[in-house]
Amino acid sequence: MNLRTLRILLVAAVVALIAAFWVSRNNAPESEGRAQTNAVLLPQLRDEANDISTITISCAGKAWVTLKRVNDGWVVAERAGYPADTAKLREFVLKLADASVLETKTANAARYAELGVEDPAAADAKSVLVTLSGMKTPLSLIVGAFNGGGGGGTFVRRTGETQSLLAKGNLLAEKDPAAWIRRDLAHVDAERIKQISITAPDGKTLRVAKETTSDTNFRIADVPKGREAASDYVANGLGTGMSHLRIDDVAAAKDLPPQKPFKVHYLAFGGLAIDAVAWDAGGRNAVQFVASNDAAQLDADIAAGQAKAKAAYDTEVAAAKLKALDAKGDDAAIAKAEADVAKPPSLVDPLQDAEQRRRAAAKVVEDLNRTFAGWTFSVPAYEFANYNKSIEELLKPLPDKSGAAPALKLPLPDAAAAIPVAPAAKPARER
Repeated sequence: MNLRTLRILLVAAVVALIAAFWVSRNNAPESEGRAQTNAVLLPQLRDEANDISTITISCAGKAWVTLKRVNDGWVVAERAGYPADTAKLREFVLKLADASVLETKTANAARYAELGVEDPAAADAKSVLVTLSGMKTPLSLIVGAFNGGGGGGTFVRRTGETQSLLAKGNLLAEKDPAAWIRRDLAHVDAERIKQISITAPDGKTLRVAKETTSDTNFRIADVPKGREAASDYVANGLGTGMSHLRIDDVAAAKDLPPQKPFKVHYLAFGGLAIDAVAWDAGGRNAVQFVASNDAAQLDADIAAGQAKAKAAYDTEVAAAKLKALDAKGDDAAIAKAEADVAKPPSLVDPLQDAEQRRRAAAKVVEDLNRTFAGWTFSVPAYEFANYNKSIEELLKPLPDKSGAAPALKLPLPDAAAAIPVAPAAKPARER
C-alpha cells in the first residue's frame, strides 16, 4: 500500500465518523443535547409579573387551585375566598420568572408521558397546567416531573409548542388548595393567659388559672376530694392553645357548623377574651373562634397599669431630688429636678390615657375577629388536644381499691408432662 492510498483511506474514515455522529445526534429522541443556559423560559413574565390577576393550576382537565388578586391581597377561590399565602405565591411566581432552559428534550408526543408533560386535558394526565392571567398575553406552562435524580430541574413544555424542555429549578405546583392558604392564624402568648375553662358536650367543666403573670404554672380548680394533679405543670400545655396558632385547612362557617362541640373560654391579663368551639367534623379537627374584651378585667388592668406608671414616676422623681440635694442644690434646683422628670400620660390625663388603652384593646379584638369571622378552621391534632381536655386527664390515676397485689397467672402444664420421670435403673447383670 502506497502513501497515496493510505491518505485516501484515512480521509474516508474521518468522513464516516463525522457522518455517524451527525446521524446519532439528530436521531436522539430524549435530548438533543443543545444546552440553552442563557435562554429564559418565560421572558414575558419578568416584566409583567406585577400584572398577574389570576393563577390557575389544573390537572386532568380540571382546575384544582384558583388564586385571585383582590383589593387587599390574594385569595384561594376553592376555599371560599380565604386569604392566600402571599409569600408562597410570590416565591412560586419568581421561580417561574427566573427559570432558564437547561436543555431541550423530546418533541415526540408519544414520549411526553415519560417526562410528565403530556396533554393536561387528558383524563389520566399527570402533568399540571399553570396559567397566568392578567398580563397583556396570558401565559400557560405544562409542568411535568422534577428531574431530581438527574441533577435537578423540571421537565416542562410551553403550551402551543411540541418541544419539551428541562428548566432550571423546582417548578412543581401543588394541586391541593389547602397548601396555598395563609396558615398563620393568631398568637396570644401563653404567659398572657390568666384563666381557661373547657366545657365538654356533657356539661363537665375543667378550669385552670393563674393569679399573676409571674406565676409559672396554672392551678387546676375544683379538684375532687382525695385527688391531686398529675404534676405541678400538667395544665401548662392548655395555655398554648392560642400561641402561634396555625391551621391546616379552612371552610366557610356556614358550610361546616359546630356539632356537639367542646366550649373553651380564654381570659388574658389585659382583658382579652377568646371563645372557641371545637368538634370532630368527620375526622377534621374543626374550631371556630370569637374575640372580645372582658370589661372588668380590662378596667382592672388599666388601673394597675396606671398605678405602676405612677410608682415608676415617683421613684424617678425621688432619685432626681436626691441627686439635687447631693449637689447641695437649693429649693429651686430641687424643684427643677422634679419638673425635668417627664410625667407619663396616665398622670397628665388619667381619663384620656384610660380611653386610649381601651381603644387599643378594642383594635386588637377587631383585628382578631376580622380573621376569625365566618370561618371554620381545621387545626393540627396537637393544637386540638388543647381544646378537648377533661379534668380526669390532668389528675393522678385512682389507686386500686382492693389494695391486694394481682394474682400471678401462669399457664398450667399437662399433668403428665409436669413431673419428670427418671429412667429406670438397669439390672445388675447389665451393668
